[in-house]
Amino acid sequence: MADMRAFREAVDGWASGGSGEAASELAARLDVRTAVLLEGPSDHAAVEALAARRGRDLAAEGVCILPMGGAMSVARYTGLLGPPGLGLRLTGLCDEREQPFYDRALDRAGAPRQGFFVCVADLEDELIRALGTERIEEILRAEGDLRSWETFVRQPAQHGRPRQRQLRRFLGTKKGRKIRYGRLLVEALEPDRTPAPLDGLLAAL
Repeated sequence: MADMRAFREAVDGWASGGSGEAASELAARLDVRTAVLLEGPSDHAAVEALAARRGRDLAAEGVCILPMGGAMSVARYTGLLGPPGLGLRLTGLCDEREQPFYDRALDRAGAPRQGFFVCVADLEDELIRALGTERIEEILRAEGDLRSWETFVRQPAQHGRPRQRQLRRFLGTKKGRKIRYGRLLVEALEPDRTPAPLDGLLAAL
């Protein structure tokens, strides 16, 4: 049975220069109405985790979460999925420093800007600030990563850096770690501590 993973794969193939026929066919079969554009898989894990916590089945609602493989792909994805392409509603997250690039891409595609929610640095930074560094270290301990973290902060390059910046850098030092913690940090949030960009995105879907 066709599912959202197949649609994501078809869109990725299309964005890489392939045909859009499969993506168009799957969009119609799955009744896809909204595409959530995210930079990468760690953001995808966080959005899916928050949707699950709130009892949402986004796929059943016609919502597809699409990690683009980096912000520089947004112009391509907005063109394929927005008004010039499949005509889906576009929403997502972007980092503050890249917001102008997103705005230009959305304007070129004739898509509204309002559906995109802005993180100051990135989503990991938002989650670290929401939870606090002590809580993050508790999670690292529970996941068996405390020794690696303690070794990391002893590195000369980390001396004098704020704890929050150290944690953000640590999450990106090992393949797959950002994805795993994207989910774990969201699951650890108190209901009233969800970062505003993430909370706004889910509320808008």
